[in-house]
Amino acid sequence: MMMNNKLLEQLSAARSVAVGGHVRPDGDCVGSCMGVYHYIKDNYPQTQVTVYLEEVPESYKIIRDTDRIVTDDSAEVYPDLFIAVDCSDKERLGKFAAYFDHAAKTICIDHHISNPGYADENIIFPQASSTCEVLCDLFDDDKVGLDAANALYMGIICDTGCFKHTSTSEHTMLAAGRLISKGVHTENIMDRVFFEKTYVQNRLLGRCLMDSLLYMEGKVIVGIVTREIFDEFHAVYSDLEGVIDQLRQTRGTLAAILLSENADGSWKLSMRSKDGVNVADIAVSYGGGGHIKAAGATVYKQPQTVINEIIEKIGAQLKDND
Repeated sequence: MMMNNKLLEQLSAARSVAVGGHVRPDGDCVGSCMGVYHYIKDNYPQTQVTVYLEEVPESYKIIRDTDRIVTDDSAEVYPDLFIAVDCSDKERLGKFAAYFDHAAKTICIDHHISNPGYADENIIFPQASSTCEVLCDLFDDDKVGLDAANALYMGIICDTGCFKHTSTSEHTMLAAGRLISKGVHTENIMDRVFFEKTYVQNRLLGRCLMDSLLYMEGKVIVGIVTREIFDEFHAVYSDLEGVIDQLRQTRGTLAAILLSENADGSWKLSMRSKDGVNVADIAVSYGGGGHIKAAGATVYKQPQTVINEIIEKIGAQLKDND
């Protein structure tokens, strides 16, 4: 409750607020950014609020005012308050870290266990399913409007896999229930975020599945997406949304690894796992982070080298668990 009051105190005092999340924003990141945005717009009309994020994947644009998100860092006006959401370390704010550094006050709201607490005020609850779940507790429930509720609900279903992941708790369901009571159209959001795919996305998914490889007698499945594959399908990084989760669903696997090549030659590492494999520890070893069963990092080695290293780390974990 003290943290809740601190957040509301800062919102009341600020005349300008910047909201930002991590690079390559996912559903919880977009949902938490837009949840904060709409909460401020609804309850602090005198406050100027701006969301700074990289380009948002098309499926998340179901949330109102995502077209108002600022994707470039050309402005040199710094806010009274910067609220970093769903961002486990300051570097993951990417090109918008300067706005954080120059803000008069900073708050970090997150649920990643690897978050060291880098803001003036840090509200971090690793036991929460999502940052959007954390925000449900921080906001005054009576003042959460429909637009904010839609955003928060989207974030929760994204980080829980429609309430399927083990991070889903009774508290998660109660928070989601409160949002539904605001009028959230759950079917529309779930269809748009999880089930509707563009033709490019379906083709890219098919290619990833066709080219995937099994390791450790089928315990680990790996997909690799090179720049050539992106170019072949006229795809962008956001078109990979959901691919890693589809790989993870392969029967008999304990972990899924997806490596996608960045424009600068580095590789985006995404990992998902089941019981017995802690991918957060593996991600941290590459300077990344995340959750026990969902984590990632940026790596600068060749894919096969990274795969071999991860296989060795998973093997060591499974041996320790025997």
